[in-house]
This record gives sequence, C-alpha cells and structure tokens, in this order.
Amino acid sequence: MKRVYNFSAGPAVLPEEVLREAADEMLDYRGTGMSVMEMSHRSKAFETIITEAEQDLRELMNIPDNYKVLFLQGGASQQFAMIPMNLMKNKVADYIITGQWAKKAAAEAEKYGKVNRIASSADKTFSYIPDCTDLPIDADADYVYICENNTIYGTKYHKLPDTKGKPLVADVSSCFLSEPVNVTKYGVIYGGVQKNIGPAGVVIVIIREDLITEDVLFGTPTMLQYKIHADAKSLYNTPPAYGIYICGKVFKWLKNMGGLEVMKVRNEKKAKLLYDYLDESKMFHGTVEKKDRSLMNVPFVTGNEEMDAKFVKAAKEAGLENLKGHRTVGGMRASIYNAMPYEGVEALVAFMKKFEEENQ
Repeated sequence: MKRVYNFSAGPAVLPEEVLREAADEMLDYRGTGMSVMEMSHRSKAFETIITEAEQDLRELMNIPDNYKVLFLQGGASQQFAMIPMNLMKNKVADYIITGQWAKKAAAEAEKYGKVNRIASSADKTFSYIPDCTDLPIDADADYVYICENNTIYGTKYHKLPDTKGKPLVADVSSCFLSEPVNVTKYGVIYGGVQKNIGPAGVVIVIIREDLITEDVLFGTPTMLQYKIHADAKSLYNTPPAYGIYICGKVFKWLKNMGGLEVMKVRNEKKAKLLYDYLDESKMFHGTVEKKDRSLMNVPFVTGNEEMDAKFVKAAKEAGLENLKGHRTVGGMRASIYNAMPYEGVEALVAFMKKFEEENQ
C-alpha cells in the first residue's frame, strides 16, 4: 500500500498513527467487543472518550474554566446562523470580510439583524488582511466576526483586530491547533474539524460562559441553542460519536508531539520551505502579501491556466494529490496542515523544481 501526499484543503490528511490506531480498534474498542461506530453515546466507554477529548483539548489550548467546549454537528457553516441567533441581542454585528467564508457568514447573519462590513480585502481578491488597528466598531455591535485563516486565499491574521471591548468571534477551521492561541482574547472560537483535526461532521465551539444564555432570538430551534448543548455536555442528542473519537486521538497525538508550541515550529519550517521556493521560482509565484501568509494553505499560480492544469495532472501522477486551487480562484493550493510531514513538502518542492526545469 502506497499512501499519497494529500494536499487537500479538507477533508484533509490525518496523522498516520491515528489512522492505524483507529484501524486496530475498528472491530473491538478496548475490550468492549464493538466498534466506537456501534457504541451507545450514553455508554460508559463513550462518556470516557468525549470527556478525555475535552480535557486534552483544554490542556492543548490552555482553555480557561469560564469557557465551555462543545462538540457539535453541521460544520462551520451551521455556525454562520447559530452565532447571530445566540449572540445578536441588539441585532447588530460587525464583520470583517477577508474571503468566501466570512462573506457567507455575513450574508447569513443578515437574516437576523444589521450587519456592518467594517473592513474588507475584496479590492485585491482577498490577497491580504486589512488593517484592523482602528476599526469603525458600532457602539451597538453584539460582536465582531472574523475568519482567522482563509483556506481559499491563503491569508491569516497574525495580529487579532482591536474590537474595542466587543466580543471577538473567530472561525479558525483551517488553522485550528496549528499554533498556540490566547483563548481569552475571543468570545467564541470555533471550527470545523475536517482540515486539521478529524473527519468531516464535527464542529468544535469554544465559547465564553457569559455569552451562553437562554435569551436567544425568537424562533431559534432548540438544536441551535448553545445553552442546550452546554447544559447537556454536548450529549443533548446523538453526537457525531466516531468523529469525536478520532478528534480525541488527534489531541493525544498532538500532546505526544509536544503540544502547540512544537506544532508551530514544525509548521513554520514546512511553510518556509515552500514559500522560499515560490519567492525564487521563475515559473511559480504565491498570490498573498508576504506579511499575511498562512502557514496552512499556500495558493500559487504559473500565470497560465493551461500550465496550471498540466502541473496539477503531472503532480497527481507523481503521488501529490489535491493540488488544484479552489474553483473561485483557480491555480494551485497546497494545504500543509499539522499531519502533513516535512517530507511531503520536500517532495512537492522537488517536483515543482523538476517541472519548472522541464517546462521552461
């Protein structure tokens, strides 16, 4: 069996050790005589799985006690509605638009209240992060919303916006657990797990307790109320049990690797290798302003659509999968999440060099 180097933006590469461990436990999870897929979410065994997963995540991210950790369904996209339904007390929110996902989140929030788009990088195809040092924050805004790492465009906030005391809500789907974060700077920090943590179907929401109330917008479904899930410890209904089990394994893998400080160093090393080559290459070039580059998603182009397509095809034949850019921007994109080994990026850069020589 030859595994490829998978540069997919999500669902994405998972640590091989985690997959092997899950395979070993597939038919019999620790003497229970059944798979976690078949297990009651009310069982003692599953209670241990979800409790340990939360505990390990709290340790990894140093999550304070006044924040709840929720394992929910519906992906990040469902949070686009859940956030305004639960947080829009004044029916006003400020959104910073740095790509497709922040744009979609703002459009969804408009169904529930007034949305101010207080900064945007749309003028240059989202190739940078706007200056967020002195934003026109609305006095009535219930929160300020960002997408912290923009999977499609390859940008990342390296400094969080000054929200002037308003709660910051951040979608961290594609940079989750890639480096240490100060959770206290956020009101809500959330992300779909299928990029850096686990299989699709789980979204993790880390939310400050004072933002969890019964006072939600009229008509908010029971299933979309944070308080319901917080009170039931993420077990109000049958959760995505197998997905949570894999997330828990990834948390343990991260702890064994040395935690988020170590991951940051590893990720910086991988990204540097690729960006350094893009900066010197005559054929390929990156599309993002250097100061705002993501460590996780690296978009690049040749400037010629036919050449881009030829490269993607040849790369696939060489065992380098899913390098085609998002349909809205074209070109190529290498997603180099935590589980992508350094050797994978080395193989990509070596292939790009060879391709460049052969196609001058």
